[in-house]
Amino acid sequence: MIRTLLAASLLASAAPAFAAAPAPLKDAATAIVDARAGELANMIDQVFSFAEPGFQEVRTSAYLTGILEKNGFTVTRGVAGIPTAFTATWGEGGPMIALGSDIDGLLGLSQTPGVPGAKPLVAGAPGHGEGHNSGMPMMIVAAIAAKQVMEKNGIKGRIMLWPGVAEELVATKAYYVRAGMFKDVDANLFAHVGDDFNVTWGPLAHTASLSVEYTFTGLTAHAAGSPWDGKSALDAVELMNDGWNMKREHLPPTQRSHYVITGGGNQPNIVPDKASVWYYFRDTQLPAVKAMYDAGNRIAAGAAMMTETSVTRRVLGHAATNYGNRPIAEAAFANMQAVGLPKWSAADQNFAHAVLAGFGRTVQPLATGAPKLWSPENPNPVRNSGSDDIGDIMWTVPTITINYPSNIPGISYHNIMAAAAMATPIAHKGAVAGAKVTAMTVLDLMTTPELVAGAKAWQQEVQFKNEKYAPLLGPDDQPAIHLNADIMAKLRPQMEKYYFDSKKYRSYLEQLGIDYGTAGATK
Repeated sequence: MIRTLLAASLLASAAPAFAAAPAPLKDAATAIVDARAGELANMIDQVFSFAEPGFQEVRTSAYLTGILEKNGFTVTRGVAGIPTAFTATWGEGGPMIALGSDIDGLLGLSQTPGVPGAKPLVAGAPGHGEGHNSGMPMMIVAAIAAKQVMEKNGIKGRIMLWPGVAEELVATKAYYVRAGMFKDVDANLFAHVGDDFNVTWGPLAHTASLSVEYTFTGLTAHAAGSPWDGKSALDAVELMNDGWNMKREHLPPTQRSHYVITGGGNQPNIVPDKASVWYYFRDTQLPAVKAMYDAGNRIAAGAAMMTETSVTRRVLGHAATNYGNRPIAEAAFANMQAVGLPKWSAADQNFAHAVLAGFGRTVQPLATGAPKLWSPENPNPVRNSGSDDIGDIMWTVPTITINYPSNIPGISYHNIMAAAAMATPIAHKGAVAGAKVTAMTVLDLMTTPELVAGAKAWQQEVQFKNEKYAPLLGPDDQPAIHLNADIMAKLRPQMEKYYFDSKKYRSYLEQLGIDYGTAGATK
């Protein structure tokens, strides 16, 4: 009864429900972040230069864990059976607060930073066309700041850092949950790059999703001499796609589904005995995704029957719906208001202008308005039907996503234009602001037991009231750590030539010979 009343009061209140950490502690944390701003910028630039896609974040993981160990964190590598995943922990007693952000890049999005037009560093190579190079460096500096304040003031508590590996494949966080990585965590702060400060409590617009590859097996034959002896796996793939596209007409408008053929045979005069197709099934609720998956399986079985082939399937990724915790979101929002947006220079604004103009986008300035607190009563007007596997953690432990201002408004993500600013002062300044907000929120959670208790009660009584977490992973499903290995084996030697050398250069732009002050001068 007490918990129910507490949850009801949380729903009724528009202001932060609990007291915050003392201002002197927060001031000390922000001063530490400011003192480490140069180190943070170097980390952002270094990870940008590695530009590693999902499951191949080898250099990125080694680099970040090395920094954490040097700063007193105990690192466990290869968690949940994923070579590039890790946890880094520090502290004793008190609550356990987790901090995470994604680290993977995107295929084919290599881009020279500080250039307001298309200019790949390595043609065809991956790049940070989402901005994931900034989040984990930001969280590391925030964690160090909170740790130092806690040490100096005798505050008990534990911090755990973790990376989002292969988020662009929605391929790991459900496995983190299954492996029990968050069983001792009291609250989790996640961060994602954006173009302003905002945080959401309640349902987020992201869809739940399931990523599945279907592989058909048939029989080879000479495609001209004796095609009747063959059983074409490629025919099965094409029939499955035709069947799914017919089915799509009868699905609700909340769904999204798409596929690529990942293998279609070796050469035209051999009937293909192996062919594969990779599907994403998405909808606003996991049960609806499960219904799509069931339909896809039936269509695949029908295609196999029609072609006298066999079919197997492998789950490659999973993402639950996203749901932000209200008490923690309100605490973080108060800290966003206190920190405010970065002070953009004329060079920053000019560069943002040039990027937008150079890519044919509507020109608008870098964000200067107030932070946003989105909620069911005040929903974000920008809808995003994409998926983010932070949802699996949000249904496991009270969690929020802190969106921080390290990129340019009006760009298109998963595009090279989203990489242009991600190793420039825009990215650096936004991450400094984000690190301050994160460190302050960690201190709120460490020093205010009522905030942690209220976050847990709100999750139980409000978030879990109408929906439960029922992941679609099977007992035999395993992380798809093979993905992108062949690509990186081919491209890494060329990419290594462009790795940032922070011992020799003050910034990645300096190493590349780019004058940021004039990069956006032509409008």
